[in-house]
Amino acid sequence: MPFLEVRDLHTTFDTATGMIRAVNGVSFSLEKGRVFALLGESGSGKSVTLRSIIRVLPKRRTKVSGEVWLDGVDLLSLSESAMREVRGSRVSMVFQEPIAAFDPVYTCGKQIEEGIRRHQDVSREEASRRTTELLQIVQIPEAQRRSRSYPHELSGGMRQRMMIAGALSCDPEILLADEPTTSLDVTVQAQILALIREIQQRLGMAVIFVTHDLGVVAEIADDVAVMYGGRIVESGPVREVLKNPVHPYTQGLLEAVVRENQVNRLIPIPGTPPDLSRLPQGCSFAPRCSYTRDECIQAAPAEHFVDETHTARCVLVKEGVGFVPPTPVEQS
Repeated sequence: MPFLEVRDLHTTFDTATGMIRAVNGVSFSLEKGRVFALLGESGSGKSVTLRSIIRVLPKRRTKVSGEVWLDGVDLLSLSESAMREVRGSRVSMVFQEPIAAFDPVYTCGKQIEEGIRRHQDVSREEASRRTTELLQIVQIPEAQRRSRSYPHELSGGMRQRMMIAGALSCDPEILLADEPTTSLDVTVQAQILALIREIQQRLGMAVIFVTHDLGVVAEIADDVAVMYGGRIVESGPVREVLKNPVHPYTQGLLEAVVRENQVNRLIPIPGTPPDLSRLPQGCSFAPRCSYTRDECIQAAPAEHFVDETHTARCVLVKEGVGFVPPTPVEQS
C-alpha cells in the first residue's frame, strides 16, 4: 500500500452563487522519497486538494468526501483533535504567501518554536536551539539574529525560507508545498527549489508540489498530475508526461511555453477555464478543445492507461497507444 493514497476526493463549497465543485473525484498515490507535482491553471483545484488532505478548509459551507489514507489511517475519518496531532508532526504545509501565514506581532523564531513545543516534549531552550539549526539548514545567514526578526522585517525569499524551516520543524514525513515560489524573483525561485529538493533528498520526505509552471515541474518533480476543472486529466512520471503528452490540455500547456531559440509564435489555449459552479456534463475541457466530438459533451471521459504508469482522461486516448487524433472529414 502507498504511504499516502487519495481516493475519489471531492470538495464542494456552498456559496450564494451556487455549489462550487472545486475538486471532483481526485485520486493519486505517493511513496516516501518521491516528489509529486500537481500542475494546472489557476482555479483548477490544486490548492484546494492540498487543503482538503490536511483539513484546513473552513468547516462552514464546505463538504469534503472520499478517502485520504496516510500509512494505513484515513485522515478524513479522524477527529479534529487527532488531526491536530497529524498536522505539523507528520504532514506539514508551505503556503503560497508567507507574509499572510506568519502572525505579524510575534517574531518568526518564536512562531517556529511554538510549533516545536506543541508537537515535541522539549524545553524552551531546546526549541530555540532547534529553531536556530533549522534556519541554518534553510541557509538563512546569521540564523540566531534572524530568528528574532518579525515577518515584515524580512525579504520575500527570507520569509519563504522561514516558512520552510517551520514546516520542517517536527520532521514531517510529507511536505505539502502550495506554489511556494510564485511571488519570488527568478534567482530566489531557483534557490528555493534547489533547497526543497536538497532537504527532501536528505530527509527522505515525500513532497506534493503545487504549481502552474512547467519549468518548475521539470526541475523538481518525479511524477506529475495535470489538473483541469477539479479533475486529474493526465498523470505519470514527469519525463514521460512532458515528452509524450496525450491529453489535449497538457499538449496545449506545452505549446504555450517559451523555448530556447523560439522562432514560431506561441499557441495559446483558446477560451477560459470552466466555471466550477456550472461544470459541463461531459469533459470540462471540451469547450476549449479543437478535437471535441459529440461523446466528449455527453459524459465525462474515463481514465485510460497509455502504459503501466501513464494515464489520461480523453476519448481520443487509446489503451496502450496514446493520443489518436480523429481522421479529418473530407470536403465534398
